This record gives sequence, structure tokens and C-alpha cells, in this order.
Amino acid sequence: EVQLVESGGGWVQGGESLRLSCAASGFIFDDYAISWFRQAPGKEREGIGCINNRNGDIKYTESATGRFTISSDNAKSTVYLQMNGLKPEDTAVYYCAADPYTPCIMVRRTPAPQRAYDYWGQGTQVTVSS
Repeated sequence: EVQLVESGGGWVQGGESLRLSCAASGFIFDDYAISWFRQAPGKEREGIGCINNRNGDIKYTESATGRFTISSDNAKSTVYLQMNGLKPEDTAVYYCAADPYTPCIMVRRTPAPQRAYDYWGQGTQVTVSS
């Protein structure tokens, strides 16, 4: 069974850091691109970044550049999202998504092309207080 499970969310103060994890199972991890998205209350789902495990390509959206970093541990079939300098506007449910064909550049499309990704996790809540 294909699964993507996000973890690592929580309630933090502004300026603090979190590292989210996306653990994958049920498919060949090395063949897929894994992307991070978020969705705040009342807003559309927004892309954060992507790492392509097939070719090593990494892309970020403008809002993530400089504060967020994506990395992948193929041995653990896990992708991480390191978030530094968190702000209240980062409050959202964070999701990971996987697809073997959608290029990482697609994470920058608005609105988020949800149908382009084969698999989605259930999300993990990040709440940042002022």
C-alpha cells in the first residue's frame, strides 16, 4: 500500500525552527519527486519546494527561498523540510506529495496543481505564534 506520512509539526513561537518529515512507503522512492505544500485556513494550497530523487533537482517557491531547505534520505525513504525563522504567516497544514513524472518546477505553479501528483499525505499542522 502506498503511503506518505508527514510528521514533525507543532506549536512554536516566531523565530523558532521545525523540521518536518515525509516518510514514504509502497513505491520506488528513488524514481519519484517529492514536493512540499501547505494550506492555511481560507487559502489555496501553496507550493513550498520539491526534490527529485531521480535526478537530484531541487526547486523552491519564492516564499520558501532563504528560510526553508528540502533534503532527502534515500536509505530511509524520507524527505525533510527544515524550516528556520518561522513566522505567523507560516501557520498552515503542511503536506507532502509524490509523483514520478511531474517535474519539480511545477511546485511553483499557482494554484497548486494537486491533480498532477499521484500521492498525498494527510498533513501535519504547524502553528506559529507571534
